[in-house]
Amino acid sequence: MQIARRLRGFTQSDIRRMTRECERVSGINLGQGICDLPTPSLVRDGAIAAIRENRSTYSFAEGAIELRQAIARKLARDNGLTADPLTEICVTVGASGAFACAINALLDPGDGILLFEPYYGYHLNAALVAGLTPEFLALEPPDFALREEDLEKAITPRTRAIVVCTPSNPSGKMYTRAELEALARVAKKRDLLVITDEIYEYIRYDGREHISPALFARDRTITIMGLSKTFSITGWRLGYAAAPEEMIHAITLVNDLYYVCAPTPLQLGAAAGFSAPRRYFDELQSAYQRKRDLICSALGAAHLEPIVPEGAYYVLADCASLGKATSREAAMLLLEKTRVASIPGSAFYRGKTGERLLRFCFAKDDDVLEEACRRLRAL
Repeated sequence: MQIARRLRGFTQSDIRRMTRECERVSGINLGQGICDLPTPSLVRDGAIAAIRENRSTYSFAEGAIELRQAIARKLARDNGLTADPLTEICVTVGASGAFACAINALLDPGDGILLFEPYYGYHLNAALVAGLTPEFLALEPPDFALREEDLEKAITPRTRAIVVCTPSNPSGKMYTRAELEALARVAKKRDLLVITDEIYEYIRYDGREHISPALFARDRTITIMGLSKTFSITGWRLGYAAAPEEMIHAITLVNDLYYVCAPTPLQLGAAAGFSAPRRYFDELQSAYQRKRDLICSALGAAHLEPIVPEGAYYVLADCASLGKATSREAAMLLLEKTRVASIPGSAFYRGKTGERLLRFCFAKDDDVLEEACRRLRAL
């Protein structure tokens, strides 16, 4: 059978593979970012009401106007960004759908796209399938600092875009104002697009502020955000992109061709979620900070030293104490010994650094997470 050349050598990601391995041993899955916490009633009931009202036909390709208006108000309130809901916002099938539409709408095969390492594997693989040329800038743990001179050196003549994920999957890194200002200077100087992934914007710790990169380079930034993590609706597949009108027009064309539209009743449920009181988002942060501190304590007790995240709901931990040559072997050993699944660091790195790391997801109900931590402590 003929397989497209661009897919040759591709295999299912270690994130999906470890979920299957976890199910094999009936373990606790701290690998894939499934986020099995309850969906807020406001969001759930909004979708149910839309279904009961038979609002189940296509929305516009750019999304239901109710949701786009809610997104515009949220961007102004929480991100300091102005976006016209009619022309500068496109609702997509997940943030991953927004990313796929953006790179196919705005970049050509062969163009260079710069990723910060550790990277989210979807960003890399979606770029490869689109025919782009991935380029890399390794950020050193534990602080993963972005330095302007290093960024300048990483740009090549073919580079057309930079991807920045903040808060970061997998590291939990949150880029500072100074780092994002430097990023904007380089992007303007070298005439580059900035494509963001800010899906974890509300999950951050120790009073840190989320800063959107578009604040410093609005005319060249595609801001990608999502609803899956904020409202614990990963299976609903809802995200969105905000950018200048010409870019959103192109992104909407691709969104229409690939997906037609995001699910209409689910869009309307999510729109209701944006009217949640401020305390919902405050409680979200405090609950996740408690979970972060719990798992970091357990990892330390298990001699898997954590790199304490600043945001998102993942933690990287040093697995050298397990005595394995690769992070995949270490993840499998940990699974067999404790029935707790993690993700090999090699899923997020090209080189040796990733072989010393495992990623754990702590977006779990408290009872489940506490049992996983008990198992890790017993290691």
